Amino acid sequence: MTDTVFFVTILLILGTVLTIFGMKYGAAAVAARSRAQSETGYRELAERAATFQSKSAASLASIEADLAAVAARLASVEKILKDVG
Repeated sequence: MTDTVFFVTILLILGTVLTIFGMKYGAAAVAARSRAQSETGYRELAERAATFQSKSAASLASIEADLAAVAARLASVEKILKDVG
């Protein structure tokens, strides 16, 4: 009976140690998977931000060109009005 109790106690201790290591490994695996998903999300967000930034820059350049054209037209209208008046 003493041998049986001894073996059961040893098995319980070893089982506890293995369970703890297994849980730590599982938690590390879940954390790594979560980190990888969040990094992928951040990468996609950065790519979209870069795309929108380039589109915004192109739009701003177009607006600046239109504004320069309007300023040139306004200058010519002012010149004509000064010549008439």
